[in-house]
Amino acid sequence: MNKPAELPTFYLFLRYYNPIDVICNHATNEKVFGKCALPNYHGHNYELEIKVVGKPDQHTGYVMDMKELGDLVKREIHSRFDHKNLNLDTKEFKDVNPTAENIAIVIYKLLRPHIDKKLEMQVRLYETPRNFVEYPVN
Repeated sequence: MNKPAELPTFYLFLRYYNPIDVICNHATNEKVFGKCALPNYHGHNYELEIKVVGKPDQHTGYVMDMKELGDLVKREIHSRFDHKNLNLDTKEFKDVNPTAENIAIVIYKLLRPHIDKKLEMQVRLYETPRNFVEYPVN
């Protein structure tokens, strides 16, 4: 078996935020971000897909142990972001607007150091069933 295999895994987390540009006034933020620019924040139920691609190990048959990946996501992502106000409760978004794009990039940067460098990795973050972000883009 010389062909790579994909290991996509799904996770759910909730978060609250206010995607405003602090330099802009409320009218401008409302025009850019629409109903997401509510002054008292709003939330999403995100679905997170982590895809790991590589050749299955000759002995275990795994690209990566799914329990190990699940524990990593629980430790590095869920514990930081689930049921949190990203603007107020997290250091990762203290100076970064918590858009879906930026959240996906932050998740990637938190997980990548813990996954074998010979494996490819991609984050897909669903804000709704039809709206999602992928990082990095292949």
